[in-house]
Amino acid sequence: MNGNTPTILVVEDESSIASFVSLYLKNAGYTVKTAASGSEALAQVAEREPALIVLDLMLPDIDGIEVCRRIRQESDVPILMLTARDEDIDKIIGLEVGADDYLTKPFNPRELVARIKSVLRRATPDRREHDNEEIWHGDLHVDSGRREVKVGDEEIQLAPKEFDLLWELLDHRGLVLTRDQLLERVWGYTFAGDTRTVDVHVRQVRRKLGDASPIVTVWGVGYKVSPAPQSQKEAAAS
Repeated sequence: MNGNTPTILVVEDESSIASFVSLYLKNAGYTVKTAASGSEALAQVAEREPALIVLDLMLPDIDGIEVCRRIRQESDVPILMLTARDEDIDKIIGLEVGADDYLTKPFNPRELVARIKSVLRRATPDRREHDNEEIWHGDLHVDSGRREVKVGDEEIQLAPKEFDLLWELLDHRGLVLTRDQLLERVWGYTFAGDTRTVDVHVRQVRRKLGDASPIVTVWGVGYKVSPAPQSQKEAAAS
């Protein structure tokens, strides 16, 4: 990095898009590096880790999902994925490769800059207010310090944003949170973002938690947490 200027690595094989994105990011005050292939991106990350990676899903050698997966084995660097088709969003999130956000092409470059700022703001370690808190909801136990989710004695693996979404809803039990509120609280968006992000993550949390999922849809509004059921231990004791 140059001084305090965050370096953004743009991984995009279409040179016109790479140049266009780089120009906007430089104008926004970032230092920009580019890579035209997955292997080149991995080499650059290994040499010097950037502050954030803008990663295209479709690359000529290794696809973006595999690049993201390999980076995640070594690093928690924020990754924003670019996808050409709306249907690919489910694939990115469903495979849980660890991307922090995504944007569908064609996109407004100002929105890309806003999302990058949002991801970088979330990546800074200044939000630790829930570090040692735990929440019980029936047989569901969420430990914010360890970032662990258990149903009974079974640990459930949630992706980072799935965990944050579940925590936010449990932490506001009794309230209905709109999709825009969840986008702002969990993803850090202070503008009207793509609320489908919330819906896809809710679907993943429900799938993983099964009957223990406390998330209820409030049609036309957003989501809330259902009343806590009696846990198995409580039921056995009664």
